[in-house]
Parts: sequence; C-alpha cells; structure tokens
Amino acid sequence: MKKLIVCALLAAVLAAVPAFAKKAYVNGIDPDYPPFAYMDEKTGKPAGFDVDSMNWIAKTMGFEVVHKPMAWDGIIPALLAKQIDMVDSGMSITPERAKVVQFSNPYWTVSRVFVVPADSKLTPADILSKKIQLGVQRGTSEANDIKKEQEEKKYPFELRFYESSPLAVEDLLNGRIQAALMDELPANNAIENGRAVKKAGTHGEPDNFGVAMRKDDKELQKLVNEGYKKLMADPYWKELQQKYLSK
Repeated sequence: MKKLIVCALLAAVLAAVPAFAKKAYVNGIDPDYPPFAYMDEKTGKPAGFDVDSMNWIAKTMGFEVVHKPMAWDGIIPALLAKQIDMVDSGMSITPERAKVVQFSNPYWTVSRVFVVPADSKLTPADILSKKIQLGVQRGTSEANDIKKEQEEKKYPFELRFYESSPLAVEDLLNGRIQAALMDELPANNAIENGRAVKKAGTHGEPDNFGVAMRKDDKELQKLVNEGYKKLMADPYWKELQQKYLSK
C-alpha cells in the first residue's frame, strides 16, 4: 500500500512539472542605438529591429530571451564574464572582436557616414583634412578604425568620444563638434526625427552585423544561425525592415 501511495504522489508531482523548461539567454543591447536597439519611450522596454528579431527567433527556436541594456564599450567584457549570453545589437563583425568572441552568420550590412549640421558645407575630404572636432561613439568599430586611420595618415582633426550616436548628434547641433562618424541607419533615424543634420558622405567599407557569443557556446550559435535563417525566409523579416529600416 505504501508503495502505491508513493508512486501516486510521485506521479502527481511529475504531472505538475513541465515536460521541459525552456533555456533562457540574456541579450546585451546598446539602449541608445536606434533603429536596431533602444528603450521605447512609451513602454520603457527594449525595442528595435534587433530586439524584435531575436524575440521572434527565441519563440520559434524554443528558448527564452531577456534584453539587458548596457554601456557599449563594456559589452564584450560583460559577455566574456558571463553577465550576458549574446550581443544582438548592431555589432559589426571585425577581426579584432573575432579573436575573443564568435559570431553568427551576418544578418545585415550598413555603410558608415559622416554627419554634419544641415547648413554645413563640409565634405568628407574637408573632414579628414581640416582641424575640426569629429565625434564618434566609443567602443564601436568605426571609432577604432578612424582612430587607427588618423594615426597612420596623420589626419589633423580632433576625435571626441561619446556614449552613443544620438549624444554625438546633440553636440553637433550645439556646435561642440563639426562632424560625426556613425552607421548610416542611426544617421537616418536622426534625420527622420527632425534633427537638423544631414549626411555629408560615406567613409570606409560597409560593416556586416552579426550576433556575438562566447567561443565555447556552439549550441547557441547553432540556434541563432538557424533562427535567422528561418526569420529571413518568413514574411515577418520584410515587416521588420519596413517598420524599422525603410522609413
């Protein structure tokens, strides 16, 4: 009789437990990098092209995801310290980063542009050859590349570093800098939101975006790659582009 009671109790306990618990991952994001990742002013929650993409992938591939806003220049150290599990937030795939993290397959390509006040006559050649103040977001591939290029080619401009591209735009409008270098879509976002700036021209090679993960996390890399493959074959991929990237 005791054996029957124990078995019945065990069966009841097992019935109350889900057949399996979904694995949960934390995605580190730049909270001020529209339209890829940002904090929605109305809801106070993470939003953007990358956020919505990863939410769809998580639901489709059967895992949970939480988006954690972080300072961009400390996001890879946070990944390596296991404070987060991935970075899906407009991160460029670069040889330097690939030495310490692994990436998913590329999911987007974006050009780099110089941004200047709407009434400015500065050209890319002027920006590189004059003693002006040039703003750039610290910790980005464009920041690292323009600093290295300046050292090699002895460009006379003064580099000023910011926590985000929107902050560089603010200083551009306030006259503290004369130009800023950033990815094209954040520049488009600033223009679309009525900021009195314009694109002066492109600079350097386009960047491929990928999701960064720790090198030993092959299971997650497989999930993300397969998830993006399915997303790109789904009509929702076009909906996301229309919502965030085609305004």
